[in-house]
Amino acid sequence: MQNENPKNMSKNISENIKILALAGSLRSDSYNKKLIKIAVKGAEAAGAQVSLIDLRDFAMPIYDGDLEDQEGLPASAIALKKLMMAYQGLLIASPEYNSSISGALKNMIDWISRPMDGQEGLEPFENKVATLMSASTGGLGGLRGLVHVRSILGNIGVTVLPDQIAIPKAHDAFSHEGTLINVKLHAKVENLGVGLVRFLVILAKGRAASENLS
Repeated sequence: MQNENPKNMSKNISENIKILALAGSLRSDSYNKKLIKIAVKGAEAAGAQVSLIDLRDFAMPIYDGDLEDQEGLPASAIALKKLMMAYQGLLIASPEYNSSISGALKNMIDWISRPMDGQEGLEPFENKVATLMSASTGGLGGLRGLVHVRSILGNIGVTVLPDQIAIPKAHDAFSHEGTLINVKLHAKVENLGVGLVRFLVILAKGRAASENLS
C-alpha cells in the first residue's frame, strides 16, 4: 500500500484544525476586532476552520461566587464553555486597559474556568494553543496588557506561542476597510494566523504518529 503524500496529509490535517477567534473588546468599532479579522484570514488561508465570535454575544455578569452558588453559571458562559471544547486553537486580540487585560476578557475567563456538571473548570483551556495580538492608541500597542494575558492563559493550561504583534497608534494604523495601512505589518498579522495553524498541524501529526505506533 502506498504511503499518503506528505503534502496531502498536511492539507487533510489542516482542514481538521479548528480555531476560535475573539477580541477582548466589546466596542463595535474596536481596533482589536479589526485586528483579529486579519489574523483570521491568515488562518483560513492556511486551511483551518475558524469561528470568529463577539464577546457581546456572550454577555455575562461580573463574576460573583454568591451568584454562582445561587444560580449556577450564566447560560452564555455555559454556551461558550461548550463551544470552546470543540477547538484546538485560540486567536485572541486583547486591548490594553490601564496597562492590563480588559475586564470583559478577564471576566469571560473567570466564568469559563468554573467547574460544571462534573467537568473540571479548566478543561476548556487545557491543551489549547493560543496566539496573541493587540492594538492600542498608545505607543506600545497594548504590549503591557499582553504580558498579563499570556501569564493568565499559561497558568490555566494554554500553550501561548511566542510570536505576537502589538499595533501602536491604532487610530492611524487602519484603513476605512479595516486593513492595516502598512502592508508589511498587515502580512505579519496574517502570518500569526498561519503560524498557529502550522503549529497545530505539527501537534496533530505527532499525535497521529504516536497512535500508529501504539
